[in-house]
Amino acid sequence: MISEPRSSCPINRSLELLGDRWSLLILRDIALHDRRSFRELLTGSQEGISAPVLSRRLADLVDQGLLTKAETTRGKQGRYSLTERGLATMPLLVELAHLGGRLDPSTRAHAPDIGDAPSAIEAAVSALRAAHIGA
Repeated sequence: MISEPRSSCPINRSLELLGDRWSLLILRDIALHDRRSFRELLTGSQEGISAPVLSRRLADLVDQGLLTKAETTRGKQGRYSLTERGLATMPLLVELAHLGGRLDPSTRAHAPDIGDAPSAIEAAVSALRAAHIGA
């Protein structure tokens, strides 16, 4: 994570915070596949993220305020939850899925079943808000 922005461009800043090869995939797995423990994220990653990289990225996402981690007793798995800031990435994830389906039609079958209408995305975000934040 780049802590000091290189410029005042909001696109640049978004890429500095989320543009590594794993952060958006971790957010995808938490939001769209309900993988919320370290073990679920590690074993459920079709892309094959390594444990050290996952650990670092999760810490970065928590530090950036995109996720929270519920602490548990020793030997139990902590659960990661999206914050409001993390929920704000949902429209981007949906649009990236749609773009991926247009660029490579063989991936369309794996796109999230949300739709691209703003009301559908808002409904999905509301459901995630209830599951992750309790609001």
